[in-house]
Amino acid sequence: MDEYISEVASNLDLSNNLLNINGFLLTTKECQVLDQFGIDYKSCSSLKEVLFEVEEVLEEQYDDQLEDVSISISDRDYYQNSNK
Repeated sequence: MDEYISEVASNLDLSNNLLNINGFLLTTKECQVLDQFGIDYKSCSSLKEVLFEVEEVLEEQYDDQLEDVSISISDRDYYQNSNK
């Protein structure tokens, strides 16, 4: 059992930390992709605003990485802000 735990622990990706930006959370990887496309997420006040900015960029130029970020942020927004 200890061997299994060691194996799982060695495969964890801890480089994807969550950052608190104006009261909402983004991962460091999401921030890197948003910066790459010039999306000013630091001026947004909610995940919905970030998604709006992302969708505007995706309409002009589609990118798989940016689409993945959009899906990730959308999922996080849904789970944080929906009534359960």
